[in-house]
Amino acid sequence: MLSLAVRSGLFMPSLTASCNAVAGPLKPLVAGAPVLAEKLPPLEVKRPFLTRESLSGQAPLTGFKAIAGINGPSSVRFAHSDVTVPDFSDYRRPEVLSNTKSSQDSVDSRRSFSYVVTGVTAVATAYAAKNIVTEFVMTMSASADVLAMSKIEIKLSDIPEGKNMAFKWRGKPLFVRHRTQKEIDQEAQVSLTELRDPQHDLDRVKKPEWAILIGVCTHLGCVPIANAGDFGGYYCPCHGSHYDASGRIRKGPAPYNLEVPFYEFPSEDLVIVG
Repeated sequence: MLSLAVRSGLFMPSLTASCNAVAGPLKPLVAGAPVLAEKLPPLEVKRPFLTRESLSGQAPLTGFKAIAGINGPSSVRFAHSDVTVPDFSDYRRPEVLSNTKSSQDSVDSRRSFSYVVTGVTAVATAYAAKNIVTEFVMTMSASADVLAMSKIEIKLSDIPEGKNMAFKWRGKPLFVRHRTQKEIDQEAQVSLTELRDPQHDLDRVKKPEWAILIGVCTHLGCVPIANAGDFGGYYCPCHGSHYDASGRIRKGPAPYNLEVPFYEFPSEDLVIVG
């Protein structure tokens, strides 16, 4: 056995090579004894040379095998006569099982089948993706209790003429005022030049006798008092903002008119806000 260590940079501590001599069917061609003489003896002319005839019977009878490696053995073979090729007949279509028949005769049917499978898979995938996206978007929508509070129905016959009623809508006060004819005429005659936030009375109501407003002062968010103030509409006692019967700011620090929500009249006696 011959061991050899070679300097190879960072691999110096772990890089080694070994050569093992294993007995085989070959006969030695040259004697392995060391030569003690300083000079080699002259070549004998009558000594046979290494030819095919002289090596007859000394060549290996089996396939060549080599084993080499650093961490583990590996083998190299030049003949693979014992490898069994797997049979894939169970996975092939009947039209292409024969190795003597051309597969071009059935290419149309096989192509049609592939197109149908691809189309059905694409439609099913798109439908599943649509359902997943719809469910994901629906999780971000408002819940049923929130949607129930988004609208409020008010029976108008319960509010007498000249009175104002407050309701809770989306966590804010909602003012519904049944105005008299005198209030309607008075608010219609107001000049827009006198207003801080110019807006005509008819632009703020759908029916002149009903004024529907959000009862939040536009100054600092206080709740005004109905039927009070210098103009007979709404008055915020916190900082002295005065609104008329149409909810328009007439005096005080508030910069804008009272907000008008979206509402509709499905009947003469019912209003839906929201």
